Amino acid sequence: MSLPIIAEGVGVLFANPDPDLARAFSRTKNRGQRNKVMSLKQASAEFVHDGDYLATGGFGSNRTPLAACHEIVRQKKKNMAFAGHTTTHDFQVLCAGKTFNRVDCAYIVGLEARGLSPNARRYMESGAVEVTEWTNYALAARLKAGAMGVSFVPVRSMMGTDTFKYSAARLIECPFTGKKVVLLPALYPDVCVIHVHEADMYGNCRFKGISVADIELAGASKRVIITCERLIANEEIRHDPSATQIPFYLVDAVCEVPFGGYPGNMPYEYFSDEEHLKEWITVEKDPALFTAFLEKNIYSCEDHFQYIEKNGGLHKLQALRAKEFLLKTGA
Repeated sequence: MSLPIIAEGVGVLFANPDPDLARAFSRTKNRGQRNKVMSLKQASAEFVHDGDYLATGGFGSNRTPLAACHEIVRQKKKNMAFAGHTTTHDFQVLCAGKTFNRVDCAYIVGLEARGLSPNARRYMESGAVEVTEWTNYALAARLKAGAMGVSFVPVRSMMGTDTFKYSAARLIECPFTGKKVVLLPALYPDVCVIHVHEADMYGNCRFKGISVADIELAGASKRVIITCERLIANEEIRHDPSATQIPFYLVDAVCEVPFGGYPGNMPYEYFSDEEHLKEWITVEKDPALFTAFLEKNIYSCEDHFQYIEKNGGLHKLQALRAKEFLLKTGA
């Protein structure tokens, strides 16, 4: 006997929450302990497809896979869906490439204290993007359901809000207590990209700072691309196995990309390049200037290292490392 639905949002589900469909895909996935190291260009070409549902790891401008976002834009992936879960500069970059046309929206367009992205705002207001609304917590809970292998999770949030109205959630009466609860559909992204501090060749990952929903994201996603600051030996992983947050059997590709979170912040590694992030926001005000800016900084770059070289190179990175050290140590 199905439970009666009291209310439901008008939003569209961009990913099927059926766990059996996700499980069917999972059965075909090679989960063996094998060498998964490849270039970011190769990983993006092999595992990121037009029309996929894409999600990125990190939180705000912290530990965000920006090198991967550049590569996805550079390869001109299109018609994707995207999880706007506390996304800042990654959302800004993907908007620049018009990579997606569907967004599960929790936090987008804004770059926190830095202001709003003019180009991202133009793109979202253009009518080219279909939007379903959620809260940050709701998207995290949906990923949790995906990692659990179920079709939904019940929560006690969003009730009585316009966010619920424009979501795809449903309100029911709890069969145990008679109280109202919101059911959030599971989210199973086709592909995700997560930037970490260290990974071995098999895909065992460890990172510092807050995880937010990255562990759930890795467990819920069909394909997982890891970019890392450093490749480390498997012996190091085995020496301290409890430090591994994302295990190898979830991962499809490992790409060593030092400074892969630039121009964002990588906790305990380097601070965000606030001058360059401000340049993004400023140049976006003029679409013609922004087109030239993208050609210089993304499309004409062979890889992320060339992008960094065009924006200060090693001298800039050393300064950002020093700033992060001073802020973390209070020196």
